[in-house]
Amino acid sequence: MITLRQAEKHDLSAVLDLVKDLAVFEKEPDAVRASLEEYQKSYDDGIIKAILAESGEEVVGMVLYYPIFSSWNGRTLYLEDFIVKDSHRNMGIGQMLFDAFVEEAHKQGCRQAKWQVLDWNKEAIRFYERNGASIETNWWNGRMELKRE
Repeated sequence: MITLRQAEKHDLSAVLDLVKDLAVFEKEPDAVRASLEEYQKSYDDGIIKAILAESGEEVVGMVLYYPIFSSWNGRTLYLEDFIVKDSHRNMGIGQMLFDAFVEEAHKQGCRQAKWQVLDWNKEAIRFYERNGASIETNWWNGRMELKRE
């Protein structure tokens, strides 16, 4: 039996472990630089939230999200990370988590939800499209690494 619940501060190490699993899946195993302390501070500051999927006591999936503002569309909920452990895929857990994320966006009065998906992840693209999403191909992401002092 799978249950969903909002993550609490004590869950953040499990959240970070899932993020590291996602990085491996996305062929970037060494890309996660954020520390547990950064997760905890961001959680305490109300910057990030997550919904967890649990099987018994085990966290088997999650969506990590935060609010952003679109100058064109207003309130937006950004889905930063979405993962279900390999051992629990194809059981409907991803759909449950995605539905909970969309419901949260509605609760927060958002006009839209946004996320990124890798162009080679055809299964994820099909999942999002089945859920009524459009995948933008005409916008390029910009990124700049900032030095920390």
